[in-house]
Amino acid sequence: MKRNFKLNLKSNNFFKSFFIVIIIGFLVIGIIIGNLNKKETVKDAKFRILTSFYPLYIMIQNITDNAQNVEVSNMAEKFTGCIHDYTISTTDLKKFEKADIFIENGKNLEDFTEKIINIYPKVEIIESSENITNLIEDEDEINPHVWLSIENYITQIKTITEKLGSMNPENKDLYLKNSEDYIEKLEKLKSDYEFLNNIKDKKAICLNESLEYLLHDASIEVTSIETDHEQSVLSAKFLGNIIDKMKRENIKVIFIDKDDDTKTAKILENETGAKTYVLNSEMSGNGSTDDYINVMKENLEILKNIKY
Repeated sequence: MKRNFKLNLKSNNFFKSFFIVIIIGFLVIGIIIGNLNKKETVKDAKFRILTSFYPLYIMIQNITDNAQNVEVSNMAEKFTGCIHDYTISTTDLKKFEKADIFIENGKNLEDFTEKIINIYPKVEIIESSENITNLIEDEDEINPHVWLSIENYITQIKTITEKLGSMNPENKDLYLKNSEDYIEKLEKLKSDYEFLNNIKDKKAICLNESLEYLLHDASIEVTSIETDHEQSVLSAKFLGNIIDKMKRENIKVIFIDKDDDTKTAKILENETGAKTYVLNSEMSGNGSTDDYINVMKENLEILKNIKY
């Protein structure tokens, strides 16, 4: 009996040792997998920047170029156009779920910002136009299309660069370097626009308020007419007053944006002999980092060759 007991005891000890080894093995495997997952999490960590619409998206692409662990996306589709009075969609809202920062134009261009704050209170918001003082106002209402002034655009870049640097310090120096390089190109472009100051007595009718900053920088005396851009036909009485003004002051130039309806412009042309010129407000494009500069160069060429 004792002999059998000893055999069973040895057998039990063997199985206990076997199970201990198995348990330790599982623990080791678990630790290894946990560490791999942890490393993968660190590897996938991103600083996610969401911009409200196309001009800001191009701006941020330049500022964050080659930045590590940074992801830039845009809320509105790049062909949306102006987001003034834009209705934010469920698809748009989903883009805020992983965003760390939302960069907006400001000056009431994005009238849905309060909704974003209520739904996603942890998302930091940068108002890119907060330091701009060169503003166009009409009846106490600010024209929010500030990026069409190159000087304002540069101010927006500086504001964003400073705030991004404080929120994402690991890329602060790169943001600053990229910003300085981009601004150097913009300053050159701004000096090219100064040529337009030499052309005197420039008067025009503008049928899209987004172009006002651009025309103001070109030293053009503008009569701005607010239309809905898509169905741009105004009342007969209002049109009559504009036609009288154009004839009285010999205004022969009309400006519209590339996406505008041309009905009102055609009526004014027929009644006054004026000519319509199509400019680009940079609200949509091909996504190239040089798109803003290229578009503004094209606008400049048009403005340089107009006979007022």
